[in-house]
Amino acid sequence: MRTLMTAILVGLALQLFAQTEQQIRTTFQTSREWRPTIDVRSDAVMVYGVGGNPSDRSGRVPFEERVKSWRERGYVTHFMTGIAWGQYQDYFTGEWDGKMHLDEGQVQQNGDTIWHGRMVPYIVPTENFLNYLKERHIKRVIDAGIDVIFMEEPEFWARAGYSEAFKREWKTYYGFDWRPQHESPENTYLSNKLKYHLYYNALDEIFSFAKQYGKSKGMDVKCYVPTHSLVNYAQWKIVSPEASLASLPSVDGYIAQVWTGTAREPNYFNGTRKERVFETAFLEYGSMESMTAPTGREMFFLTDPIEDWPRDWVDYKKNYEATFAAQLLYPSIDKFEVMPWPERIYEGLYKTSPDSDKKEQIPRHYSTQVQVMINTLNHMPRTDNRLNGSDGIGVLMSNSLMFQRFPEHNGYNDPQLSNFYGQALPLLKRGVPVQTVHMENLSYNETLKDIKILIASYSGMKPMDEQSHGYLAEWVRGGGVLVYCGRDNDPFQNVPEWWNSGEHNFATASEHLFKTLGLDRPFEEGEHVVGKGKLCILRNDPKEFVLAENGDARFMDLLQRVYKELTHDELHFKNYFSLNRGPYRVISVLDESPDRSPYVAAGSFIDLFDPEIPVLKTKVVNPGEQALLYDISSIKDRMRPRVLATAARVSKEKAEGNGFTFIAKSPLYTTNVMRILLPARATRWEVTSSTGQAVEHSFSWDEESGTAFLKFENSPDGISVKLAW
Repeated sequence: MRTLMTAILVGLALQLFAQTEQQIRTTFQTSREWRPTIDVRSDAVMVYGVGGNPSDRSGRVPFEERVKSWRERGYVTHFMTGIAWGQYQDYFTGEWDGKMHLDEGQVQQNGDTIWHGRMVPYIVPTENFLNYLKERHIKRVIDAGIDVIFMEEPEFWARAGYSEAFKREWKTYYGFDWRPQHESPENTYLSNKLKYHLYYNALDEIFSFAKQYGKSKGMDVKCYVPTHSLVNYAQWKIVSPEASLASLPSVDGYIAQVWTGTAREPNYFNGTRKERVFETAFLEYGSMESMTAPTGREMFFLTDPIEDWPRDWVDYKKNYEATFAAQLLYPSIDKFEVMPWPERIYEGLYKTSPDSDKKEQIPRHYSTQVQVMINTLNHMPRTDNRLNGSDGIGVLMSNSLMFQRFPEHNGYNDPQLSNFYGQALPLLKRGVPVQTVHMENLSYNETLKDIKILIASYSGMKPMDEQSHGYLAEWVRGGGVLVYCGRDNDPFQNVPEWWNSGEHNFATASEHLFKTLGLDRPFEEGEHVVGKGKLCILRNDPKEFVLAENGDARFMDLLQRVYKELTHDELHFKNYFSLNRGPYRVISVLDESPDRSPYVAAGSFIDLFDPEIPVLKTKVVNPGEQALLYDISSIKDRMRPRVLATAARVSKEKAEGNGFTFIAKSPLYTTNVMRILLPARATRWEVTSSTGQAVEHSFSWDEESGTAFLKFENSPDGISVKLAW
């Protein structure tokens, strides 16, 4: 057995260098070995967990064998595991070092451990646990020839902070005994700052070790953090290091974990609490993009055709389209995790509709649509085009958004993160492409380069250092407009922090900001010229703009006026967003708008959200809907045959004389549709399996667009297509 394992390891290592030369644009994660039903044909696969995924109850195949099975099918193999939870029972039960470690779980006030699954606690990342991860997991992964590591979801629940392990970490970090976070705002702030630090340190420890160990093996190991957005973590009351990780040289990039499950968290707008999946996803992706853009770190965007919570296929489809369109409205992002857990998507059983108890595997029409969408991502270009609308307005955010969420103190609350959404949704719902700006990135020149108006509030967050105020003051004096919204009466204004200690004695964090801008007390509501720029103070907490009907009227009136003063143009309101990316057009039409008209696109388009990928002259997108179109009229060389849209990964394309051939691969038990541009109507065509057998198919020709339509059953072994004209 030992000889066999050595042979596998050597074989894996020998394949390493040949496979990592390929540029990776699409990837997915799975805990399973290769199987024909989950072969989605991305560039890479993230093999999950040395011990697999705790929620995967299938018979476990050893890690090295799982890696080998995907490499044999042509995949570049990477590794992913959780840093806050995972298949680590051998640590907790004492198998690793002879000591039980269940006291290192995250514990809430009532003494209950917070579990991710059976015998899978959320973890306080102690030094001993990190040593375990290095020795038992990271070494084994690198020994298997893997040089890209993803440590996902560094999460510490805000309601946790009562375990013995956390108390020990508190004493080490602060130098004094632990204090219960529920007893005061100060204790809450201290508790959450420690949680933040613990996972910042944990990732640095693990990644630095991985790079060093890899170097000893002659490997250049890259390390990524798949993480929810700051928007979601703050709303779900979880603490994570987020933007601060960009300062670590050991972090090479991120995956923005945004999907239906995060984006459907309700928020308030115009006095109504409800799910706003597109809008929330847009802000989540935006916070991840702005977190990394100035730093040069690599970013992948994630979507999921379903979600963790069991619902129905109709629900999954609608919300997948919303999140998918939202991610594509960021023109600088061209790398994607196309899905997590294909075994769950293609093999799981879910309700057929909201009103039915009948469960079935993914409907054929939906699996076809999903395959069309994810194969589009293989070709989605970056673009210099901007999202249409009045640009240059940003909302300031900080990691400290996560510090004030739980528990509440002194009767002050922030329902559903309304102090953040109150700054963003009034603009977004009017068709203004509002951006987010991270305080942690203000030292980078790129951060405020395109921002004309910056909206800020310290009602739901606090500045973590005074240097950020210096950068803001410099930007305002150079011509920027800062709109500050806040009553500054939340209980966290008085926690012992830099603005009220040492040489500073300010009652609130904003007083230091205003003083840095050259203002004198009493810092009342109004407008103040600062150099070439302006400071506008509104003495309302942003939550007031969304918790009441028409609560944003004064806020929006101010923004309209200062935008026109600054740009000599109106702040344009509309009910849609649209972006062209090469031949692709992405459209989303907003609901809850005074303008309830649909968006009408005219031209020659392939509808990529329709599993039959029809050619349309007109596409009507109604409020609350999205569309992804391939613009056939954008094609310059119409004499060159090519596949324009498909539910399979196409390779070995060859155009010769009056013929065009290629291979199409996709998961078993899914149906392929293809729209193929040809110089003339095809007179002959063949569709055959990898063994040369004829494959049943349907064929049609659209004369006006010059495209052929093919439909047949997919195969991961490949279907050969030959066309002649």
